[in-house]
Amino acid sequence: MRFSKSFVHLKKRFVKICFLFTFISLPFLTFAQKAKVNEDSLYIREHYTKIERMIPMRDGIKLFTAIYIPKDISASKTYPVLLNRTPYSSAPYGEELFKTSIGPSMLFAREGYLVAYQDVRGKYMSEGDFEAYRPFIQVKKAKTDTDESSDTFDTIDWIIKNIDGNNGKVGSWGISAPGYYATMTAIEAHPALKVASPQAPVTDWFMGDDRHHNGAFFLMGTFSFLSSYGAPRPVPTPKGTPPFSAYGTPDSYEFYLKLGPLKNVNEKIFKGENRIWNQMMEHDVYGGFWTARTPVPHLKNITPAVMVVGGWFDQVDLYGPLKTYQAIESNKPKSENLLIMGPWIHGGWARGTGESLGNIRFGSKTSLYYEKEIELPYFNHYLKDQPDAKLPKAFIFETGANEWRKYDQWPPKNTVEKRLYLHPDGTLSFSPTMTTMQVNAKPAFTEYISDPAKPVPYTSEIRIIRGSDYMYEDQRFAASRPDVLVYESEVLKEDITISGNVFADLFVSTTGTDADFVVKLIDVYPGDAPNDSPVNPNMKMGGFQLLIRGEVMRAKFRKSFAKPEAMVPNKIENVKFDMQDAAHRFKKGHKIMIQVQSSWFPLVDRNPQKFVNIYKASEQDFHSAKHRIYSSGTSSSYIGVRVIE
Repeated sequence: MRFSKSFVHLKKRFVKICFLFTFISLPFLTFAQKAKVNEDSLYIREHYTKIERMIPMRDGIKLFTAIYIPKDISASKTYPVLLNRTPYSSAPYGEELFKTSIGPSMLFAREGYLVAYQDVRGKYMSEGDFEAYRPFIQVKKAKTDTDESSDTFDTIDWIIKNIDGNNGKVGSWGISAPGYYATMTAIEAHPALKVASPQAPVTDWFMGDDRHHNGAFFLMGTFSFLSSYGAPRPVPTPKGTPPFSAYGTPDSYEFYLKLGPLKNVNEKIFKGENRIWNQMMEHDVYGGFWTARTPVPHLKNITPAVMVVGGWFDQVDLYGPLKTYQAIESNKPKSENLLIMGPWIHGGWARGTGESLGNIRFGSKTSLYYEKEIELPYFNHYLKDQPDAKLPKAFIFETGANEWRKYDQWPPKNTVEKRLYLHPDGTLSFSPTMTTMQVNAKPAFTEYISDPAKPVPYTSEIRIIRGSDYMYEDQRFAASRPDVLVYESEVLKEDITISGNVFADLFVSTTGTDADFVVKLIDVYPGDAPNDSPVNPNMKMGGFQLLIRGEVMRAKFRKSFAKPEAMVPNKIENVKFDMQDAAHRFKKGHKIMIQVQSSWFPLVDRNPQKFVNIYKASEQDFHSAKHRIYSSGTSSSYIGVRVIE
């Protein structure tokens, strides 16, 4: 296949950029990491040939694809294909430039696979227009009716027919947005696709992934990410747009507070030129725009085997893997559908050893175990006819206990739903208080004042980029604030293990007409906990408050995410919301804590506490409000968990 002159020119120009970038980045690695990169890079160059092709889609648009082919292919020696479709670039560009690692891990490169990386439609060197999470078209009436499923089908079809040495079997994988594209490979899948592995897949940008959680806008990560991801790309190019960097301060709390209401982002920075940011601002409720972009309703009649992967400390996409697995499972697929959840941040299973996060140890090299004992055998079985790895339906790492658990379903069968009641005296227990049982008793509550001008910070660190540390950070910095309610259990006399969904069922009132409610489930270490931090030997772990699960709910969506409704001032209202799943053991001698607050800044944008379209709100719309959490009678607030018995 011939390349256009402009494409060849761009390729040559970018060769120098990629080559330079590789060596600039190496000094930031440890000696051992540098040695590993050099070893892997050398292996790929010695054992693989790289080709680049513009693969035609059914509507004539061509997509850039880099394909790494084992050098020892022959008529008697063929290999399966691994496909990764990405909006984040298939760089380095140029057939003489190689990635330093290929496949889900280097184990695949050494095992022997054809590995294809493709820039999705409208990104980097591919033609066409980009659409973030392009809606799936159920009935395609013309060649112009294209979506990510059809582009994948056409890509696989072309590779199988045009690349010598393939064995006719294909597997797909991807992390984050590429995880979403891996999900889409399984919908109306090509017959050659035998296995798909959506890993931390973006699944719903309004309900729980990346951009919003329960309708609350995740400001910090969205602004930084979309400043690059949503920037215009008028023609194919090997260069992406750099993210915004003119913060003028290392302190995100200061920057976003001074920036003011969300509408100021366009007025002061984007100037209306960032299309995806504009889409966020224009679609403030869960309407057709959002429902068209989630693959969940279309995960029916899935034919390839599926292995969904996620991390319990994923700062971006914990929602995606859980909901993707559930959706496929609920439709009773004929093919295998597995869920793998480990103690990882976003994509942590594909880098590092997985032995620890921050101050928390996990007792083993969980990432290396996953790569060797779970991921590679699974793909080898379906693509190379190797023995069945006999993996469980749900392979779950239980934090706290630091052990892998094998279940034949998720959540496990041997769990029961229990309620952690929030008591007016600040205690927490699985039993309601006496006031809960009293007839006609006055409502008991705890109250606090939430001031949008002084929001609760999401971290104790001074940082400008969100990072992942807040997912496992000591929460004592927040517990000391007067606008954070703290409920704590007695010292546990025995282990308590939760596995499954966590949800908040709050009874609240406010003096305003809207509010956010942030709930954190926390493991409190005993006072004599050993100082065993892997990163800071001087860290005092006694009383450490480990965040197990934290989630936010925008109260105006308490009845419907499609039709928000104002809160009635001082009226007791029920606000119930999904906090996603967890698998954690609270050990004997520890305590369980719940924190409740109404801001989480600048992780989440500030709620004006007035019923308005927050994306268009002005400074004058922001007001302090008094919030109450009720703890008695029929208005007993609690956190629901599934406990293993």
